[in-house]
Amino acid sequence: MTFVDYPRLILPAGRRSGLVHDGLRSRPETCYLGRVWYTKAAGFTAGSRQFADKSALKYRGQAKRRPVRPYDSAPPAPALCEERSSFANDADALRRYSFNSVRTIEPLMLQVRNVFKRYTTAQGPLNVLRGVDLHLTQGESLALMGESGSGKSTLLHLVAGLDQVDDGSIEIAGQRLDLMNESQLANWRRTEIGLVFQQFNLIGSLKIADNLAFQARLAGRFDALWQTHLIERLGLGTLLDRYPEQLSGGQQQRVAIGRALASRPSLLLADEPTGNLDETTSDEVLQLLLDVLADSPTSLLMVTHSPRVADRLARKVVLHLGRLAVEGER
Repeated sequence: MTFVDYPRLILPAGRRSGLVHDGLRSRPETCYLGRVWYTKAAGFTAGSRQFADKSALKYRGQAKRRPVRPYDSAPPAPALCEERSSFANDADALRRYSFNSVRTIEPLMLQVRNVFKRYTTAQGPLNVLRGVDLHLTQGESLALMGESGSGKSTLLHLVAGLDQVDDGSIEIAGQRLDLMNESQLANWRRTEIGLVFQQFNLIGSLKIADNLAFQARLAGRFDALWQTHLIERLGLGTLLDRYPEQLSGGQQQRVAIGRALASRPSLLLADEPTGNLDETTSDEVLQLLLDVLADSPTSLLMVTHSPRVADRLARKVVLHLGRLAVEGER
């Protein structure tokens, strides 16, 4: 084991460092990040004096060094990196980060690991999802595409905690869904998940102002300043005293988006949110949604059939016959 200096590069050091969350937990194994060997046991970040755990205190005074193997060493066995984060996949892992400027790596918000979902039908077992792996970092937007019956809505329901996986696990903002009971799931869903559907699902007996605040008040997270900000960004200021039936489809969907984001959820799940809108209105609503998300750390997972909509998001993946294929990154 040798030391190589990286005076300005911040590499993942774990959840407690206050800088990043690398998805590796506290495992001591060595993991290959592009051209750099990262040893979790060191537990500290290059260029920082914040340590991941007490075992790293002995490295104090060497905060700008981290133990790595020489560049010509071979990568470890794949098993050592089974829980790699999004940036530990291949040699492109560090290309996004400049050696001349300090950059932090966004923490993982959603981690879907080897998820299977089966249903029993009259014809026998139906495998809807077959070993799906998916990740989403904080503030990232991801489009989930696929033909009808490919399992998109099923995966969305599993991520929302509305259904249980048969095998595998789903973790959101550090919480394993399969380890929570129904009551815990309901409380967690109110605070951590925002939902937007093709149908607007507004409460017809409430004015727009009350519809907007409904989810946040239910979650105990109402924030008047954030509410005012959402109203301004979504252009709803003149509609607050109206009822849903008095609004157009585009206006109702803007209200639904504002309601979903009012509680500042960790993850926003959108199922064909522009499916009932014409092309012009769809573009306007989608742009407003992305503009609002740019002001918050909320991540977005959107199911859509539209390649035009998917191209507006940071990444897109395709479900086919219950399996996931990476389509592209913008």
